[in-house]
Amino acid sequence: MRAFRPFAAGRQLWRRAVLAATLVAAAGAAHAGYTSTRYPIVLMHGMTGFDRIGSVDYFYGIPQALRNDGAQVYVAEVSAFNSSEARGEQLLEQVRSIVALTGAQKVNLIGHSHGSHTVRYVASVAPELVASVTAVGGPNKGSEMADFIDTKVPDGSPLRPMVSSVVDTLGKLIGFFSGKPEYEENSLAGLRSLTSAGSAEFTAKFPQGMPTTACGDGPEIDNGVRYYSWTGDKVFTNPLDLVDWGMLALSPIFGGIKQDGLVSVCSSKLGKSLGVYSQNHLDEVNQLIGITDWFAVSPVTLYRQHANRLQGLGL
Repeated sequence: MRAFRPFAAGRQLWRRAVLAATLVAAAGAAHAGYTSTRYPIVLMHGMTGFDRIGSVDYFYGIPQALRNDGAQVYVAEVSAFNSSEARGEQLLEQVRSIVALTGAQKVNLIGHSHGSHTVRYVASVAPELVASVTAVGGPNKGSEMADFIDTKVPDGSPLRPMVSSVVDTLGKLIGFFSGKPEYEENSLAGLRSLTSAGSAEFTAKFPQGMPTTACGDGPEIDNGVRYYSWTGDKVFTNPLDLVDWGMLALSPIFGGIKQDGLVSVCSSKLGKSLGVYSQNHLDEVNQLIGITDWFAVSPVTLYRQHANRLQGLGL
């Protein structure tokens, strides 16, 4: 029987500890710079959105995760409720400021929901400032939910100005609490922009990146700008998320088509589609405060992977 050798056993444990520490350090080094892109990333919120209120980000935890591994990230803020063109002009002004501040020639734009129209506008009117556009859950062909609201509160209805006044006030409150009270709110213009008809009019003027088939991909490169999109197709993802219950109650409006609670999968397509995930419309920005599908890929992971994809493309 071999005699017990405590010093040899100690050396073996030491080697294992050093090996484990080396592997951990290597893993950390592998992630350092993982999200570092050539051009700054600009995140653009959707309708009712904001950059940050108190300790809550609209893109919950996403800017920090991107910055932690090297990305230069800016979170834009525009009117919570307004037309795609008005929001686009507000974003364009901020993009010009970011380019001037950083010395970068271009930016990578990522827009959620109505933010998709917003970033598309900037890329269309100022392509020299945009390296890539990514739409997340974007109603690029309109939202059935917007069509439903527009039908239920039509032009000429006495309810329309009343509802508009309430929603505009909500927008002003969002702006006030997020520290950006100066933007005009126009909920009727915002609603019109998100209807099927309004989105078609917008696309007729700004067609870059849009598919020419009912549910296919669009061009990955259009007018020198790269276009991408991803979305969710599950309405109810976590029983602890109170918003999920509301989306579930409204889901019959979509008549059984694949959608994320507010936008159909087909409407979300822009440029090259990067996937359809088990997420609803709020999960796509890691809301409500990170309560998403426990068994699906994390929304934060998707943004990190996309930043790394843009890095690989030299963007």
